[in-house]
Amino acid sequence: MKVWISKYALSGGIKEAEVRQSASNLRYVYPIGSHGSLLLWRSAHETRESAIKAAEQMRLKKIASLKKQIAKLEAMKFE
Repeated sequence: MKVWISKYALSGGIKEAEVRQSASNLRYVYPIGSHGSLLLWRSAHETRESAIKAAEQMRLKKIASLKKQIAKLEAMKFE
């Protein structure tokens, strides 16, 4: 089965990988050649479009977080 991995999209981009599904829980997939597992529909996606959508949401969330951090730093006063 082929999936697109968005887990590390902000640092390394969206990756395409061959995976095998868990026999006991179909929500988990295991990339071939890796020891970890990924949750299907959260960090691994069956279509490239859904991976792009998830990565875009991650990007917007990170931008909002950084804006909040910048505002906090700008409000600091040292006397």
